Amino acid sequence: MAYDADSSVSSFNVISRQDSRVAEPFAANLCVVTGDVEGKNELSLTAEAAMLCDLNRNQVLYSKNPHESLNPASLTKIMTALVAIQNGRLDQVLTATDSVNITERGAQLLGLKAGDTMTLDQALRILLIYSANDVAMLVAEGVAGSVDAFVDMMNQEARQIGATNTHFVNPHGLTAEGHLTTAYDLYLIFNEALKYETFREIIQMSSYQTTYYDAGGNPQTVDKKTTNLFLRGDRSAPSNVTVIGGKTGTTSAAGHCLVLLSRDAAGASYISVILKSDDTLYEEMIKLLEEI
Repeated sequence: MAYDADSSVSSFNVISRQDSRVAEPFAANLCVVTGDVEGKNELSLTAEAAMLCDLNRNQVLYSKNPHESLNPASLTKIMTALVAIQNGRLDQVLTATDSVNITERGAQLLGLKAGDTMTLDQALRILLIYSANDVAMLVAEGVAGSVDAFVDMMNQEARQIGATNTHFVNPHGLTAEGHLTTAYDLYLIFNEALKYETFREIIQMSSYQTTYYDAGGNPQTVDKKTTNLFLRGDRSAPSNVTVIGGKTGTTSAAGHCLVLLSRDAAGASYISVILKSDDTLYEEMIKLLEEI
């Protein structure tokens, strides 16, 4: 900070006044890391970036390239959900426009059409559990009035929580130039989202069933399983660890990505992040969780 003789935390006042005070650091209650941190098991991951944070002690147990800029794929939707929960109402009805017509090959879609309606609560559950990209567009327009305005809110929130190496271009995470984040910033974003009960509840769900309505008022049934293989029972965490929930992401540019909230046998919480892995994503995440 700039020198100021009248500041209660300036170097001048620290040495000259008995009633000097201490400024609380921005990251007093956060994990902080400046570079790679070796794990206790001499862990070697092939993923481009990874982190494991102990939330109880605010300690980084492992990190690899934590500040490298990478494409987050659908991990973007963590921020989409966070901004929507902060600025929307769960009971507000969202109406789809032509913006939901995503044509990118291989993109995960619910199949929304212009005129379809559902509540924000329904949309958030489909967004985080099934990772539908068209639903991300529905949420963005419904909450902010336009996709561009919502993306501005996403970037503002990123700066607010200290995710300064993050820049979003869209609300879904499909590949776009300049749409980047880091493993550390994803820890910050996920950690912030966990403060909201709705978010914590949704990321633990293994499936979701609901009904929304098309433009003609006809009911459309949704029955989707989570994209998280730990919650589906297709992968098992180490014996001393329970996976509570998380978010997946996959594109050709981003590779396979995963963020998890886990607990150890004593109930302590951990956030783990893996970016740009290959088909061994879950095997690598299990190795990372073995550091707990």
